[in-house]
Amino acid sequence: MSIATTREDFENRKFFAGIARGIAGALLFALPMLMTMEMWQLGVYMDRSRLLLLLLVNIPLLIILSDRVGFEETSTWRQAIRDASIAYALGIVSCALILVAMGVIKQDQSAHEIIGMIALQAVPASIGAMLGRSQLGGQSDNRNDEAGGNDDDPVHERETGYAGELFLMAVGALFLNLNVAPTEEMILLSYKMTPWHALVIIAASLAVMHGFVYALSFRGSHDLAEGTPSWHAFVRFTLPGYLIACLISAYCLWTFHRTDDIGSTQILMTIVILSFPGAIGAAAARLIL
Repeated sequence: MSIATTREDFENRKFFAGIARGIAGALLFALPMLMTMEMWQLGVYMDRSRLLLLLLVNIPLLIILSDRVGFEETSTWRQAIRDASIAYALGIVSCALILVAMGVIKQDQSAHEIIGMIALQAVPASIGAMLGRSQLGGQSDNRNDEAGGNDDDPVHERETGYAGELFLMAVGALFLNLNVAPTEEMILLSYKMTPWHALVIIAASLAVMHGFVYALSFRGSHDLAEGTPSWHAFVRFTLPGYLIACLISAYCLWTFHRTDDIGSTQILMTIVILSFPGAIGAAAARLIL
């Protein structure tokens, strides 16, 4: 009886530690967007069908992500769905509290405006809540490993297949794009750029993506297998990763009405400029996650 109780307390401690990390992650990763005026305005006036689609897209993203970096190790899809639901709830509650505390949400606002602002901000906050476990739990985990003891919140090193690598790049690109896609600067930069600027940005994006993962020896960087030509990783991972960043950028721009009423050239330029931070986010996700 005593052993069972101890085990139950241990599991509860692990779970609530994951919740605390989730709240910290939601605040850490979403705070820049919570303090961005464009995000407040978008929550009020953006098309509700586009907002609903973004909320629906976020659900499977969180479920798959929770299987890798959830609040605790998951072995079934039911557990992953549970963790994804908790992350979404933490994102909603955190955003509501911060927006109220900062005076962005007021009593005289309509329910339409309040729900829109919270729902939009909850997307990056929920991703941050999910990432909080992997990013804010590493130090204690490492200490436990060095001490030779049992890890009280293990983040297992899992083999990631090709599709998994592409998924992680999509998550990283989406998360970083959500920070900058709503801003007016994306449109302004697209008008300032020439085709030569666009080519330079594309080349820089590819170089940064490849360098982050394979050339700069960051923690979590990938090594090529012996005998593998250097161009193999570029063609297999970097180019598809950049294409994913471009597609995510186009989706974010469309969601936030940044492609409305502008020409096709400006749309293409805006996608190119937004894909630069998207590419960095994609590369960083492969290192971190």
